[in-house]
Amino acid sequence: MEQNKLSKYKTVGDYALKSKIGESSNSLSTVWKAEHLSSGDVVAVKQVYVEKLNKHLKSCLDCELNFLSSVNHPNIIRLFDAFQAENCIFLVVEFCAGGNLSSYIRLHGRVPEQTARKFLQQLGSSLPAFGAGLEILNSHHIIHRDLKPENILLSGLDDDVMLKIADFGLSCTLYPGNYAEKVCGSPLYMAPEVLQFQRYDEKVDMWSVGAILFELLNGYPPFSGRNNVQLIVPALHPDCVDMCLKLLSANTGASSRFAVQTVVFPEGLANQIPTEKPEPYL
Repeated sequence: MEQNKLSKYKTVGDYALKSKIGESSNSLSTVWKAEHLSSGDVVAVKQVYVEKLNKHLKSCLDCELNFLSSVNHPNIIRLFDAFQAENCIFLVVEFCAGGNLSSYIRLHGRVPEQTARKFLQQLGSSLPAFGAGLEILNSHHIIHRDLKPENILLSGLDDDVMLKIADFGLSCTLYPGNYAEKVCGSPLYMAPEVLQFQRYDEKVDMWSVGAILFELLNGYPPFSGRNNVQLIVPALHPDCVDMCLKLLSANTGASSRFAVQTVVFPEGLANQIPTEKPEPYL
């Protein structure tokens, strides 16, 4: 696009910010759809208000920048550039035209089991050609801590849609044998050990994947809005129930909640998934 056509938009660095496409709930960051001034390439620009960040969130931002600048993977949002201006840090990342997984679920409702299987493979288990998103995080000793449908982006809307793990603003580095203690994330997708102020490891991300899988298969999350401990178990095919329960296990032991390397989606799931929301239990 010619320079004069972008003149009506605010510019930062080499980019024209065209429209706001997202904002954090705590107003610490804003995401813009933008264009490069000379090439016209469409990107997303995440504007982080550094002065609003506490010590913990600044550490998370450093983790986000270090991790994204070191990886190039189809299931991880791609970082093209990062710079500081106007007392803000700007992260220039790939623009995902398909929006986020939350919007996808609202539009489509329950997804077919084959689609859920494909999405889960991209998030948490091996694909034939390359490791899925969480395996890349695990290999870099990164835990995301805020996996939810809003933070999973879609590269398109057709049958070849690719999921992208995004928004690493609460991520941290955690080496094997170590534990984190900071309570953070989105309550409906937070593992019980986090909600109970216990120390935790990378398996908190697998709990979140379980909640996302449940929501894909049913069109609604596995928790009610009244509190954070009511788990809804539907009358799904036993294989599917087993998968959800192994991801949503409160026990983080090796034989209980799945680790990143052990997730295998069952091949033969039933075609019928109930539409009625069952009563929750504690």
